[in-house]
Amino acid sequence: MTERLKNLYQETTVPKLMEQFQYKNTYQVPKLVKVIINRGLGDASQNAKALEASLNEIAIVTGQKPVVTRAKKAIAGFKIRQGMPVGIMVTLRSDRMYAFLDRLISLALPRIRDFRGVSPKSFDGRGNYTLGLREQLIFPEIDYDSIDQIRGMDVSIVTTASTDEEGRALLKEMGMPFRDS
Repeated sequence: MTERLKNLYQETTVPKLMEQFQYKNTYQVPKLVKVIINRGLGDASQNAKALEASLNEIAIVTGQKPVVTRAKKAIAGFKIRQGMPVGIMVTLRSDRMYAFLDRLISLALPRIRDFRGVSPKSFDGRGNYTLGLREQLIFPEIDYDSIDQIRGMDVSIVTTASTDEEGRALLKEMGMPFRDS
């Protein structure tokens, strides 16, 4: 399963992008660097169970243990003190990254209700793409009965592409279902 997306990249994506952008060398072709999954937990400071459940869910989905992110400074309006847990994140690279992206593109995204494709406008100007997911139930690994609350997550795909156009072409060739804008 992990090899499928990697092989697709090497066998079909690289030649197509070399032709499309007139690269002279295969090392100029943009490639995936890492995928960062982030979940902000506003209620984690008061609710330790929410933090624990989120850690388990992200670990099941990604196959890697997430890191707890903590508040850098106190914000009285949000009842947050410095050092309190405010979210979790995990950075995937190499085989785990390809395995997660393959599951995201081929299994999870098509399970979203009324799914017409992801927005082609969510690039940052340097070829990196960020996608927000509203619920964790779209991943087949998560059991519906075991979750206590529906929580979303942000998925950032970091590439070596220098422009949004190159990044979009890379992800489109790898199977990312962009909607027509």
